Amino acid sequence: MNPPPFTIGHGYDIHRLQGGGVLMLGGVQVAEGISAIAHSDGDVVIHAVVDAILGALGRSDIGEHFPDSDPTWKDAASLKFLASTIETAHAAGWYVGNVDVIVMLEKPKIRSFKGAMGAVLSKAVSAPVNIKAGTNEGCDAIGRGEAVAAHAVVLLHRAV
Repeated sequence: MNPPPFTIGHGYDIHRLQGGGVLMLGGVQVAEGISAIAHSDGDVVIHAVVDAILGALGRSDIGEHFPDSDPTWKDAASLKFLASTIETAHAAGWYVGNVDVIVMLEKPKIRSFKGAMGAVLSKAVSAPVNIKAGTNEGCDAIGRGEAVAAHAVVLLHRAV
């Protein structure tokens, strides 16, 4: 069987929120005085994108590649995870075609940060990135402002 010319992956991440620190989303600081509870910087957008790329590659998940039990990743910038994952994809002959992300967060509102997040991620993956924002309309931990989550879909294509 010939390998397909493209493959698609889906990623998801969620983190509880706490007072203090800074909230990083898509490689951009979007708030002070609130942060994700995480081993790394807790950037759910990048974590979801990394998981989507790994899924498209058939390479398990972010927890296997960057485990929170490894002190190397303590307080690490999630952009390091993304750079490493892009290197893995390129080494296997795959390139990102595009990325679509939805961030689920009640507050802070991130409308004014979507462009910056898309630009940071587009540069990191060398492809178009679309960022959308939504709320959970007051439902569950996200809706109560206790958590932030992100879904990402990635299209990978073979090197030409």
